[in-house]
Amino acid sequence: MRILHTSDWHLGRSFHRESLLDAQAAFVDHLVDTVHAERVDVVAIAGDVYDRALPPVDAVSLLQDALRRVVAAGAKVVLISGNHDSARRLGFGADLLDAAGVYLRTEPSRAWDPIVLDGVAFYGIPYLEPELVRTPWELDERTHSAALGHAMSRIRLDAVRHRRSVVLAHAFVTGGQASDSERDISVGGVAHVPLSAFDGVDYAALGHLHGRQRMSGTVRYSGSPLAYSFSEAGQLKGCWLVTLSSERARLPRAPAGTEQDALFGVDDALADGPLMSSGNGGIPEVEVVRGSGGAATVEFVAAPVPRPIGRLRGMIDDLLTLPSYETYEDHWLQVTLTDPVRPRSAMDRLRARFPHALALSFEPSGPQAKVEQVRLSGRPEAEVALDFVREVRGEPAAPEEEDLLRQAIEASRVKETMA
Repeated sequence: MRILHTSDWHLGRSFHRESLLDAQAAFVDHLVDTVHAERVDVVAIAGDVYDRALPPVDAVSLLQDALRRVVAAGAKVVLISGNHDSARRLGFGADLLDAAGVYLRTEPSRAWDPIVLDGVAFYGIPYLEPELVRTPWELDERTHSAALGHAMSRIRLDAVRHRRSVVLAHAFVTGGQASDSERDISVGGVAHVPLSAFDGVDYAALGHLHGRQRMSGTVRYSGSPLAYSFSEAGQLKGCWLVTLSSERARLPRAPAGTEQDALFGVDDALADGPLMSSGNGGIPEVEVVRGSGGAATVEFVAAPVPRPIGRLRGMIDDLLTLPSYETYEDHWLQVTLTDPVRPRSAMDRLRARFPHALALSFEPSGPQAKVEQVRLSGRPEAEVALDFVREVRGEPAAPEEEDLLRQAIEASRVKETMA
């Protein structure tokens, strides 16, 4: 069986006010092409398919189109809700969609009800809010670890009846690397669940963290298909393609005492090691791993990049003139200027060379003048505002800027008086 593991589509999300809908549609095209080319049997979507509980209409239409095309290409779909999704809305009509080969799992109580496809049991654990499941599940703690641990214990009891098992979950596993674009899911200051929670299954397809990550051979994050923050610059985006072998392949035994030997220390132990190394973040491009029921091959399928992202730092004149920055002219950019004096019209000047610059900040270099205590009470608002401009810029406002500021203050005062 061939499984395509993806997650965190965040349909409807924008990037610093730039619409990503066309880029997300391009990813869907790529996904469908991959299903055809790789003869994928199941597409596993591990949560956060939407960016918010009430997604825009065009995002809903895109998801509908994606599911229709994947099924038409011959694959089944298993999809769970994430912390950004409305579980109830996303799960509407789930029983009816089962018949079409689209399996929505958004109810915690169905996490251990298997979806059996060609002898492989799929278990969908939606994002679990500890407060909501603590009472019905009679948990001792209000934690993510307790909630997920309970669901996995029930899954392991059922999984022994099936030849192979795959779990989808939306969680933050200890040791995972977050970016700036995930929403905090901490409860009592703790967001993590242990990696050991996923022991005993052939593959765990995780969602929530936006960078692809190998937590172990059989526990992975696919990451988001697009970059949703500048902290993801340099990340390779895409999906994991997992091939579950139909037989227990005889491979070299894992070294004694290793993670794999501890989990699956049987006579015909299945090796867990790379076939090809990608050189990208130390994650193998193709890897043979071993799960509870046999061997699997995992490889990464890179997604198209609609527009690269990058971070630039330096003085504005250098950024605007040096040839070394030519490669960034088509990037979405986050720029940090280090000029000792804040340049005027900085963003307009930057966009003359970098039309897709989106974010701008200032970190002046060199010694900074000592900040003096400024008297505020009893002074005209315009004087206080002009002092602020002088402080952050290092020089006074231009006459036309001063006029504009005084007009704005006067208009605000008039509006306040008439309220």
